[in-house]
Amino acid sequence: MQDTIAKSSLEQLRPVLELLADGNLHSGESLGAALGVSRAAVWKQLKKLENYGLALESVKGRGYRLPGGLDLLSSDKINERLSEKSKGHLRELLLLNEVDSTNTQLLARMEEGDGHAVAMLAERQSAGRGRRGRNWISPYGTGVSLSVGWEFSGGVQSLEGLSLAVGVALARALERFSVPDVRLKWPNDIWCRGSKLAGVLLELKGDLTDRCAVVIGIGLNSGLRIETATKIDQPWADLQQVCPGIPRNHLVAAILDELLLLLHEYPQRGFSAHRDAWTKLDQFAGQPVILQAGSQVWTGIAAGVDDKGALILDMDGELKHFHGGEISLRGQV
Repeated sequence: MQDTIAKSSLEQLRPVLELLADGNLHSGESLGAALGVSRAAVWKQLKKLENYGLALESVKGRGYRLPGGLDLLSSDKINERLSEKSKGHLRELLLLNEVDSTNTQLLARMEEGDGHAVAMLAERQSAGRGRRGRNWISPYGTGVSLSVGWEFSGGVQSLEGLSLAVGVALARALERFSVPDVRLKWPNDIWCRGSKLAGVLLELKGDLTDRCAVVIGIGLNSGLRIETATKIDQPWADLQQVCPGIPRNHLVAAILDELLLLLHEYPQRGFSAHRDAWTKLDQFAGQPVILQAGSQVWTGIAAGVDDKGALILDMDGELKHFHGGEISLRGQV
């Protein structure tokens, strides 16, 4: 497995961010000495932090700090927590300071034949994507923005139910930290205490009937700042509010442990091996729900999922099966 630190426009600011990550006050003089630059050069760098949503605090006569500090990603810390089995399944771990979208970048690598068993993380995404074209808010140094590339033989049929199984893997990773009230919402959301904590976005490339590549994108809210959270257009949950103190690197390692094992075994086991686990965490089990695809609307009682991951809707005693795609699900008020 290789580790790579990818460069971006934030790369020049990384050294000063690492110094300020502890949340303590640092004088301009001490920062300049540590970085080997003048105090004026330090100030120019610090002014740029506001462009990335980082609230720098200045205390007259004492220096500068980032209130609350930053829990920066580290390939070394992630690798320390990964199981040996996971390390064997992971060919490369990429850490980026800033990127438009980890899914977009990894899809490009998959097209070049160089993305299998690659995990890509970013401190900040400028154009993160969610399901159905929604933006995924991912400011610098918060949450988890992770994509993993994998190749499968057998075409799209071999991937049936994969987004639901990834949800199960995420729930298992969160269970390691005793995160309470985690539930799964069909087809690819992870909820906590009745609101969305994380989302999964699968994107495919290649021959859809034979060998195809898939990029699994995961976005998880953790440590969102208030000014950023107000931009989210749906009820949301934040891991640090629900279960404070979980280090990001430990969380990423747990997610990769669960996800890499799932992907390695999925061609043999399929979704049926994860169906019971998904059903136990079903957010809307037995509840009246509304399904919508464009102008079409269906109502009924959520009756679980089948072995292929399709939602089963009980419509006055008639069971109908709905596959993912552009269908949205919500509870009836």
